[in-house]
Amino acid sequence: MNARSVTRAVSVANGCFLFFCLMAAAGHSALGAETLSGWVAAALPELTQFYKSLHQAPELSHEEEKTAAIMAERLQKLGFTVAEKVGGHGVVGVLKNGDGPTLLLRADMDALPVIEETGLPYASQVKVRDARGATVGVMHACGHDMHMTMLLGTLEFLATHRDQWSGTLVPIFQPAEEKGAGAQAMLDDGLFRRFPRPDYALALHVAADRPTGHVAWRPGYAMANVDSVDIVIHGKGGHGAYPHMTIDPIVIAAKLVLDLQTIASREVKPIDPVVVTVGSIHGGAKHNVISDDCTLQLTVRSYTPEVRKQILDAIERKANAAAASAGAPKPEITVSDGTPALANDADLAKRLEPVIQKELGKDKVEESEPSMGGEDFGAYGRAGVPILMIAVGAVDQTRLTKYETDGTLAPSLHSPLFYPDIDGTLTTGVRTLTAASLDLLAKKKN
Repeated sequence: MNARSVTRAVSVANGCFLFFCLMAAAGHSALGAETLSGWVAAALPELTQFYKSLHQAPELSHEEEKTAAIMAERLQKLGFTVAEKVGGHGVVGVLKNGDGPTLLLRADMDALPVIEETGLPYASQVKVRDARGATVGVMHACGHDMHMTMLLGTLEFLATHRDQWSGTLVPIFQPAEEKGAGAQAMLDDGLFRRFPRPDYALALHVAADRPTGHVAWRPGYAMANVDSVDIVIHGKGGHGAYPHMTIDPIVIAAKLVLDLQTIASREVKPIDPVVVTVGSIHGGAKHNVISDDCTLQLTVRSYTPEVRKQILDAIERKANAAAASAGAPKPEITVSDGTPALANDADLAKRLEPVIQKELGKDKVEESEPSMGGEDFGAYGRAGVPILMIAVGAVDQTRLTKYETDGTLAPSLHSPLFYPDIDGTLTTGVRTLTAASLDLLAKKKN
């Protein structure tokens, strides 16, 4: 899809959301839906169209300009005061509706450099040049288009049912989650200083391995600290036939790869989750040439700040020791792309559990397993706000059963084959987030 096609998809998004603007002006009675589930059912066709338009016009991290403009326009038409370009392309809305707590609702906007292979009629055809100048496909392979649509559906209900809640609503559309940078960038740009500081923060995330209609979360640590570590080992190059005249950086790297595995097995307490993966190693260019350098790229996962520091310190110590053992110079070690662990607030999770059970059914609310994946929503919790991220089942049970029968795994998030089943995912997400919001912003009883 070229730039003109992306613009056309954006125009479709603008047009289909006119429905929501008319509902906001007309109020709840125009919808003829007396319950939340009935309202969502009535809104589903327009939400679906809006979701598809977002799916067809994805933008990479730090480049979400058109997506952010759509989100800002939607918020303005729903009556929110809107600020743009917060921490990059971040969008913040504020809607004050009497006295009460402040609730932040977050959705992420960025897509991934993935060529879509779903074969869907609304599949992304977008291709762009990345920061390296390479042509890459772009796809919402992590469901951020669904996150935005579920949040907008919730905001539409709340904006047209102000008699049902009291307080301040602060929705944010965040850039660069896939880089682990967007949340901190918005905080650094004054998110909690320039706008009402939230008493609670909620977010939804699609789950590729959970059936539609079901949601899950885990109190406490639920997702990991994520750090990328680059290590450049310097040696002394030469002829492969005369290794005694060289310092071979590839041999040092091989020793280091094994040494790194002892961090989890021998240095960190066994009950503390740790992952140290060497995902890339590059050195040399020819059979009989010993290179000057060898580069390793690591992903490091942990939960607590203490264990995170322990691991990074151990990596540096072992890299220096491996180089010193061969008489090589100190290696260059760079830590980047840091994403803090996501710790859900236990009290907030406990409060909302019966609320969402009542909305969806007790058997539809589950406790999720801890994950070593990363999500920068945790940055808002580290800034002192009670947070809860809720996983929303995104694959119909029939499809999950077929994968199981075929002996294959369901496509994971970030896969070019992943796609959510729209009706079930949207319905569950909007009902869940709206029910939770109504409880947290409940009017005080006389």
